[in-house]
Amino acid sequence: MTPTEPAHWTDERLAATRFRTVEWFTRIDSTNRYLLQRAADAEADGLVAVADEQTAGRGRLGRSWVAPPRSALLVSVLLRPEVGPGRIHLVTLAAGLAAIEAVERLAHVRAGLKWPNDVVVDDRKLAGILAESDGAGAVVVGMGCNVEPAALPLELHPIAVAVPIDRRELLVAWLRAYDTRLRALDRVVGEAASKSATLGRRVRVELSTESFEGTATSLTDDGFLVVGGRIVSAGDVVHLHHDTDE
Repeated sequence: MTPTEPAHWTDERLAATRFRTVEWFTRIDSTNRYLLQRAADAEADGLVAVADEQTAGRGRLGRSWVAPPRSALLVSVLLRPEVGPGRIHLVTLAAGLAAIEAVERLAHVRAGLKWPNDVVVDDRKLAGILAESDGAGAVVVGMGCNVEPAALPLELHPIAVAVPIDRRELLVAWLRAYDTRLRALDRVVGEAASKSATLGRRVRVELSTESFEGTATSLTDDGFLVVGGRIVSAGDVVHLHHDTDE
């Protein structure tokens, strides 16, 4: 679809960050797709796209991200990080940590990181993060964070949660915290371990060709998960309770 014409949104609190240019759409298919196209057009690092509504929002492994209009902060950022391909996951972890900081500061809600890319509150999903590379040095990192509890369907209450936060305030807080962590990626793994909702848990790892269970014990220097002595660089991780899944 052709997106609505974006409004150019500014906030002086972002002036010292790389995220000074924010394009805000009423409706778009996918903010990630839009920024990947802008990356192909040689757009510089730091462009932000926000949407009140996405008609084809994407999650990991080809899943969709569906949210009623204005019920979630739907945001993507275009980055050109100076890190090797094997360390790109640090950029995703940094986005999750920034979301945790923003939510805890604005809503006083304790959140954690569920590896590889979810922000959870009491094991229920609050936010999901999707990083996509264009293969030419650009990475687009998208986040959807639920901010309207009344809009969360009842059937999702056991597995998802929404925290009432003004989307603009959350956007500013997230971008500021994210910019700080992008400037210090070497510190991300230690902080991710301290905020992890996965480490120390028995989990099931679901890969494209197999699945296995074990205890998540640590993160590698590149941010990958170690389960039962095996390094997991990609895949789904399910937290287990009493040897059954959630």
